[in-house]
Amino acid sequence: MQIFLARNNVQAGPYTLDQLNIMLTSGEVQLDDLIWHEGLDQWQRVGNLTNNQAFYRPAAAHIATHEVNDSIINNVTIFPEDDDADANKDKKSVSLDRLYGKPERSKNTTKTDMTTNRQYKPTGNASLNKPGANKNATANDKVIGNVVLAPIMSRVLATILNGLLYVLAIFPLVMALTKMDVDYSKFQNIQNMDVAYQYSVKLMESLPSSTLMISQVMVFGLFALQLIFITLRGQSLGKLITGIRVVDQTTHRLPSFTKLIGMRTLLLFIIYNLLFSFTSFLGFVIIAIHYYMASKSPENIGWHDKLAKTLVVKADSSQLVKEPKIK
Repeated sequence: MQIFLARNNVQAGPYTLDQLNIMLTSGEVQLDDLIWHEGLDQWQRVGNLTNNQAFYRPAAAHIATHEVNDSIINNVTIFPEDDDADANKDKKSVSLDRLYGKPERSKNTTKTDMTTNRQYKPTGNASLNKPGANKNATANDKVIGNVVLAPIMSRVLATILNGLLYVLAIFPLVMALTKMDVDYSKFQNIQNMDVAYQYSVKLMESLPSSTLMISQVMVFGLFALQLIFITLRGQSLGKLITGIRVVDQTTHRLPSFTKLIGMRTLLLFIIYNLLFSFTSFLGFVIIAIHYYMASKSPENIGWHDKLAKTLVVKADSSQLVKEPKIK
């Protein structure tokens, strides 16, 4: 059975039944896409044939082997209801080569190309689901389905930028403390945290109220901006600058609020604050372990990602589109 698909007047195929089910499972083919194969009198919505399930099991009558219909031209099919298909084929039909950005082959090799493309198996580099999602991918990028994984160095740079923004926010406070005679030994006695806390309160009371107010406004303002961008776009300010984003491992769309804020933001904030309160070295070691795990993973998954079941990818506007609810 040869199956043809269409979306936004762009048609592609043929695919086998196994290839279709793989693409349905991965999300490359959506239930609102159109489908046609031998035995169907017209194009139909994929979800109508699958009962809105991500698996297609056609009726036994449709599985029988048929010759390819005459309406199939250059590996794509014209809508069966078009009476003047031949006159409009240049306007409505798009070859697989053009669809996937490959060089056009000459007309005298059409038959050979059709035979070759029948064996074509869609990969992450030729996604029907997101034709433009991989347009920024380079030869060294890792592509999974319809997303391009963010390079490890981009993620490290985003972390560094977030740290620099925090330092900038507390800069007035740091400058005021440098002018005071601070006894840092009070903070090095981990076993007596109460002494360190009392001493820090005393230092804060010694600072000018205007300096404290400016620092508080800058710090809380930074945290508020971070939470807004993380919630609405899946990006901290550092990720926004570097052009990367957190997405769900399964849907490749914006994760739920619980994953973004609960797991990847608040929980990690608490963990790292506890680590850095004991020793800065331990906190940096845990961060290094995370990125080392990501660099060795096929999907660039570190322990942060395992915890929240997320991926960090190159940002694309399609990732912000909510999945349609199936009624």
